[in-house]
Amino acid sequence: MTQSPKIWLLAAAALLTSATAVAQQYRFEAGPALGMSGYLGDVNQSNVYKHPGIAAGAFFRYNPNSRLALKANLLYAGISGNSADMQSELAGGAHYEFSSKLFDLGAQLEFNFLNFGTGPKYKKYKRLSPYVLIGMGAVVASSNHGTSATVVFPMGMGVKYKLKERLNLGLEFTMRKAMGDKLDGLSDLNGIKHGFAKNTDWYSTLTMSVTYEFGKRCVKCHYVE
Repeated sequence: MTQSPKIWLLAAAALLTSATAVAQQYRFEAGPALGMSGYLGDVNQSNVYKHPGIAAGAFFRYNPNSRLALKANLLYAGISGNSADMQSELAGGAHYEFSSKLFDLGAQLEFNFLNFGTGPKYKKYKRLSPYVLIGMGAVVASSNHGTSATVVFPMGMGVKYKLKERLNLGLEFTMRKAMGDKLDGLSDLNGIKHGFAKNTDWYSTLTMSVTYEFGKRCVKCHYVE
């Protein structure tokens, strides 16, 4: 009977050690993404997913804390369009259709609306958090009408869910504004010179991702409840 207090102390220590391990935070995460892509431009000015394509890629995140993340992506997206779908006609009644393969390398800043993660109750971590993103990248477009390269500005939103301590599931929608006008092979349609706000192409992605976290973050805390 005299050993009972020692047993309880050992059990409590084991539980504390286990709780500390579960609360561990990680700085990095990486994984694949898969979904669909769409296009807005000279031959599609209304429905971004009129001719959906395949989007696939991988990304790497650096998480300095539970609210912010810096993400790098390598992405492939297929886009296509057909002027026969348009309500208005091209100049001279011309017909135009295209199919392009896009290769996108970029970086984004993400802001989580909630403290994403798991850990001590007082830190108010949440397994589910919506987020917004903005960034910059470069894309190379290869189509049946030639090859071009331009700068793109992605913006979007998503939601993250922590399946397990180091495994996350994500759903993300982005619109990517191109600074050029040749993702579809057409440029300066009807004589209108392209600029930041006029006659430039957009493409979008809607993807699901699975990421794995690594690289333990050292967080010292002397909080006492």
